Amino acid sequence: MLNIPTIGKKRIVIIGGGFAGLKLANKLRNSNFQIVFIDKNNYHQFQPLFYQVATSGIEPSAILFPFRKIFNSYKDLHLRITEVLEILPEQKRIRTISGTCFYDYLIIATGATTSFFGLENVEKIAHPMKSVVEAISLRNCILENMEKALLIDKPEDQVPYMNIVVVGGGPTGTEVAGALAEMRKHIFPKEYKELDITRIRIVLIEASSSLVKGMSSGSSSKSMEYLLKLGVEVRIGIRVIDYFHSTVILSDGEKIPSNTVIWAAGIKGNKIPGLPDFVWNSFDRIKVDEFNAVIGLSDVFALGDICLMESKEYPLGHPQVAQVAIQQADCLAGNLLRKDKNNKLKSFQYKNLGSMATIGRHLAVVDLPFIKLKGIIAWYIWMFIHLMAILGVRNKLVVFINWIWSYFTFDQSLRLIIHRKTNKNAL
Repeated sequence: MLNIPTIGKKRIVIIGGGFAGLKLANKLRNSNFQIVFIDKNNYHQFQPLFYQVATSGIEPSAILFPFRKIFNSYKDLHLRITEVLEILPEQKRIRTISGTCFYDYLIIATGATTSFFGLENVEKIAHPMKSVVEAISLRNCILENMEKALLIDKPEDQVPYMNIVVVGGGPTGTEVAGALAEMRKHIFPKEYKELDITRIRIVLIEASSSLVKGMSSGSSSKSMEYLLKLGVEVRIGIRVIDYFHSTVILSDGEKIPSNTVIWAAGIKGNKIPGLPDFVWNSFDRIKVDEFNAVIGLSDVFALGDICLMESKEYPLGHPQVAQVAIQQADCLAGNLLRKDKNNKLKSFQYKNLGSMATIGRHLAVVDLPFIKLKGIIAWYIWMFIHLMAILGVRNKLVVFINWIWSYFTFDQSLRLIIHRKTNKNAL
């Protein structure tokens, strides 16, 4: 058992500590419910800035915030750091590696993981960015390959270590490609003087016909302009079909030697065993109704990236972004409180607050409901909104100081290769 006391209140079990789970717990704080909050990590991760950890822009701890610090004033909330193995809806229980737990209401907010679309060879070597651990691993890869290039005599043999391929032209892909281009311009020439930095290639691959899909056509074309200005090679309407012998193989026949492949091309739901097959779609998203209740199940709800709510405005489901998760959690919290009082429930209505992406210094695009911006103003808006969204005064301050330092010095001080020691005899 998870050692949760029974106190006479209805129990809500929340699985997942992302934007949706955290928002729901906050809205239900000190309510007439007992909350059991489960996550495999003891911290909340601010995913929009993973790419800055990967490119040495900010330190990992600056975008992490301990759950226990968040919840220390919450009444009747029990945090358990464990992994859910199975959901048993007929018994209204969940099974974890640490024991079982019953629920009156179950909230699934497990988010999404990376989809490689069945490309097994690519999956073995590519670096996704769905966790801070993966972001650190990518940072290690980028820096290690630059170091390895220095150890190679023949320029032609250095090529795979100096080519960086970014797969996926959404906000994450364009942002990491732009950040890498800034590193190539300002950082690498100072630190790798023995290498011909002009030979570093950054190639962005996007299967659709435009970048930052979901944003306006103006923002898409401007993103392309900014990337080309930074020297990024962009391939539009091209897919990665395989990886073989340190070479990325594209659908048009082009082959790019590279030992650094960054995957930002697709996501799928973090699937938990136990739910019936009919609730899942082909991308491992859980089908829910307009109240975020899982289709065909009683007292089970799903929020955020893991759920699929079809509507007239969004026939393929809402975009898998933080604002959807936050707004769904806000709506569900209200409905759970109404349900407890036998009041009428409210259906979820998504309010699109806009989208944005930053490509480089003074280069960003922002689509707001009432205006579309680009350039330096959009860049400052992007920084302000992300800074305000980070949890904790200290974390905001650390990120702000890192950004100010980088802005005035054209430098980043977090280029550390950190990994576990595998050779006991190595120094």
